[in-house]
Amino acid sequence: MRDKYHIYLTSEERRAVINSLIDLRNDLISRGKYTDIIDELIIKFTKAKIKIKEV
Repeated sequence: MRDKYHIYLTSEERRAVINSLIDLRNDLISRGKYTDIIDELIIKFTKAKIKIKEV
């Protein structure tokens, strides 16, 4: 059984993670490697629910 993990990121942190994944994907493409897992992570991050937490 797969464990589920939840991470809570601010909008800036979320943007940084997505940009880092895109940079990693571009690097893997330039080296001729597979990007399947990175593509799945990018999709999961972009489709993830966004909760606005009141302070």
